[in-house]
Amino acid sequence: MYSNMLVNCSNCRIPLQLPPGAGSIRCAICHAVTLIGDPRALPSQPPASHHTHPPPSPYNHAPSGPPPNPHGSKKAVIVGISYRFSRHELKGCINDAKCMKYLLINKFSFPESSIIMLTEEEDPHGPKFPSKHNIRMAMYWLAQGCQPGDSLVFHYSGHGSQQRNYSGDEADGYDETLCPLDFETQGMIVDDEINAALVRPIPHGAKLHALIDSCHSGTVLDLPFLCRMKRTGQYAWEDHRPRSGVWKGSNGGEVICFSGCDDNQTSADTSALSKITSTGAMTFCFIQAIEGGHGATYGSILTAMRNAIRNVGGGGGGGDVVTSLITMLVTGGSVSAGGLRQEPQLTACEAFDVYRKPFSL
Repeated sequence: MYSNMLVNCSNCRIPLQLPPGAGSIRCAICHAVTLIGDPRALPSQPPASHHTHPPPSPYNHAPSGPPPNPHGSKKAVIVGISYRFSRHELKGCINDAKCMKYLLINKFSFPESSIIMLTEEEDPHGPKFPSKHNIRMAMYWLAQGCQPGDSLVFHYSGHGSQQRNYSGDEADGYDETLCPLDFETQGMIVDDEINAALVRPIPHGAKLHALIDSCHSGTVLDLPFLCRMKRTGQYAWEDHRPRSGVWKGSNGGEVICFSGCDDNQTSADTSALSKITSTGAMTFCFIQAIEGGHGATYGSILTAMRNAIRNVGGGGGGGDVVTSLITMLVTGGSVSAGGLRQEPQLTACEAFDVYRKPFSL
């Protein structure tokens, strides 16, 4: 009889669902313990609506606060990892994260309070440092309690890799992975987990856009369909559903991923595009396509991104830096790039001509 009873966290005031007869409850967001007197003395609450706080993530933890509204219509997680002071160091990933946050806030009206950033500029002991544990928790937070009408974005700029798959659900025999800052000791985040955390919970009427700027990222969300584009501009959808029959799609929602390259390719951070400082090629080209007026459809964005990268690879310039992007770039170290040999990819839960569908976040 107490299953619908709610109490507010004594610290962050988030509504918490009270288990029957409980004398106290711990908040999954701020971890504060709220003491309850006699649960029978509490007024019965109406059934939870879609605006109530969702149950805690499977790991009983989410990035701490003040937490973004868990049911905001627009939510985003942005990860940028430079691996500084290591042999894996990248130069443009934190720039990518800042640029993407700027784009989401200023172009697509995402509330700043509903964007979680994980970069090395955060507290090394805090929940927003890009460790494997914190990235996992941020992914679960993003999809947690997703409702029809919600728009979610997951952006990752950093190293990606592959590892041998033994379950038979990968067409090429390899799982694609993301490399958190502590991947050498804690391991990588495998596409199966990314799919389970970000893709499968998305319900009908909600949408998730992922932008993955890393090596071997073509099918890193394990989405069932991939758009293969020829240099002539012709495209076709490939069926990447696993032979095992395991469903890797969403719970009825729309999930679309722009990735930096095919599964067998590598991505690059470069100064050849911005002319000022290093950025991930895929992130820069995506933002440039949006700011340059090529964001009408998913196909027009993909075409503009590919053309920009080919122009640099062929010796042409990357074009003028768009005004809103240049304000976010921090002049710093850069790497030279004689040519970029990566092909941005588009993957989706459904192949129903996403290519021609109007783009919106």
